[in-house]
Amino acid sequence: MRVTNETKNNVGTRAHRGIVLLVTLVLLVVLSMLGYTLSVRLASRRHRDHYIIDYQAARYGCDSAMKYALAILEEIEDLKLIARSNEPDFSDLFYYSESEYNEYLADWAAKRTFDEDINLPDTNDINDVNDFNDVDILESALGVIDVNEPNSSTVRGPYGPSWPFVVEPVELKIGSATVKIEIEDENAKYPLGWAMLEEGEVKREAEAALETFCEWMGMGSREIDLLKRQLEQMSEIKPFKLDFKPIKKKAPIDTSARRSRRGRRSGRTARYKTTTVSAAQQIARQRADFAKLFHGSIIDTESLARPTIVSESRKESTLKYMGMWASRQVNINTAPRHVLEAAFTFGGDAGRIAEVIIQRRRITPFKDIDDLRKSVFRYSSSIEKCEKYITTVSRFFTIRVTAISGVAKASAIIAVTKDGGKIERIGIISS
Repeated sequence: MRVTNETKNNVGTRAHRGIVLLVTLVLLVVLSMLGYTLSVRLASRRHRDHYIIDYQAARYGCDSAMKYALAILEEIEDLKLIARSNEPDFSDLFYYSESEYNEYLADWAAKRTFDEDINLPDTNDINDVNDFNDVDILESALGVIDVNEPNSSTVRGPYGPSWPFVVEPVELKIGSATVKIEIEDENAKYPLGWAMLEEGEVKREAEAALETFCEWMGMGSREIDLLKRQLEQMSEIKPFKLDFKPIKKKAPIDTSARRSRRGRRSGRTARYKTTTVSAAQQIARQRADFAKLFHGSIIDTESLARPTIVSESRKESTLKYMGMWASRQVNINTAPRHVLEAAFTFGGDAGRIAEVIIQRRRITPFKDIDDLRKSVFRYSSSIEKCEKYITTVSRFFTIRVTAISGVAKASAIIAVTKDGGKIERIGIISS
């Protein structure tokens, strides 16, 4: 079989065309990949630039809102407590499951004592919220509770807003950022530093107070032991104290550069300057140190922040009720039951005293510790032992600001002490 030149030329032409086609396909694939890569990088760059712009707007909104919140808190001379005798109480909400919470509100509504001039059926004959025919009267009785949407309601706290807020959370727009401001009462929470007290018998009582608090919060024995070990590790770095006294310190003064009248250097003379460190200065230093320690890596805050109850109206966790800024006292007018019981563990009769306080403060808040003694005179000796752990006026607050602009979010928490119109900053966490 003979292969002519024409046949060879045809085969060569087809092979050449195939190679050209293959090269063209490769080039097209390469160009498409380059185009895709370029478009991805451009999109990523645009996204990154847009995020930077959004974050700058969120950061600016967060910083501006923090300054605004500090100014507002400074202008408030005295945070006023409200009477809540005709409303459900916040003291035990941390412990209720959602079904128990709804049952509590229904029971409270059924047992509610109304003014004599309001014509309502006998409360002993009421078994359920639905037994009321006049929804308007029931809503006025429940105040902030919406009968039609119980899950969207909140029980008012000692200041009016839900616990632990001292004012209603504020939402506002700053530029393109949506900002939320929340101010919390830190004296209404369990001071974590109590668990690190080491003076003799107080140490045992401090351990009992911690266990009381943790058991109320539903923590297991392993979780409690882990927290204890973490606090022991922290106390090795710096012990926590409640009692401070002024201390004097001597600092050497360098006199080596002095010259005598004849122009010669005089010999070195040991001279000292005595300075006094006040109790207030020591307390401020301890606050700053423990603000860093409590928010460092020693304590597992993620497990403490794990939600125990989540609904439309409530979000509960151990961390929500725990003072993490080196507060030293609990406000008996604003603390929930388990925090009160932890405070009075240092004196005894904790459960009974806590119950009396809860019932009394709903009508009239305590003016001072003497007022508490008069109201609970049967337990005056227990109260005396607990005086340094309790107060009737909150001076310790945290301000939480969250700003969102587009896809970016900025937040900050600052802890402050407030004495009249004077605000002193303790620490800040920014992210």
